[in-house]
Amino acid sequence: MLGDKGYDADWLRDELKARGVRVCIPARSGRNRPATHNRKLYKKRCPIENAFARLKDWRGIAMRTTRCGDLFLSAIALAAVIFRLPL
Repeated sequence: MLGDKGYDADWLRDELKARGVRVCIPARSGRNRPATHNRKLYKKRCPIENAFARLKDWRGIAMRTTRCGDLFLSAIALAAVIFRLPL
C-alpha cells in the first residue's frame, strides 16, 4: 500500500502487515521511532495521484452526477482516453 505521511500510524502499519500487505508510508517528521519505507516505490505514487487529479477536472466525475455505475465507469474510461491516462 502506498500512502502519504497522513497514514503514518503504528496501528495501521501493524494491521496491514497482519493482512499480508506491503506498506510503503514515509514517517512523519515528529515521530519518535522513524519507520522505513522504499523510496523508489514511493516515487511511483506521483503519477497515480496526478491521474486522479486530472480525472477530477471533469465535473461529472468529481461530483458523480450519474446515477448508474456503468455510466460513471464509461465516463472515467472516456476521460482516461482523452487525457491518455494509463488504465
